[in-house]
Amino acid sequence: MLCGVQIRAARGALHWSADDLAVQSGVASRTIVRLEQHDGLPPSRSSTLMDLRRAFEAAGIEFIGGPDDAPGIRVHAPRAAT
Repeated sequence: MLCGVQIRAARGALHWSADDLAVQSGVASRTIVRLEQHDGLPPSRSSTLMDLRRAFEAAGIEFIGGPDDAPGIRVHAPRAAT
């Protein structure tokens, strides 16, 4: 699962605004801002977090650690469209 600090870090690494992420993930920008306010696991539907994760992973973000285990990201080249 994603935690708020990972969402903030991934968005920053990609230089995406909340609106950019909203377009890429289909999650409302207000929801994104709300989720980012939590350092740990944000209260949300798991499907919402998975939508964010898929958008980030398609853009080359790898999530490492977890809410209780040094959460972070790695940045890779974006995946090629299939």
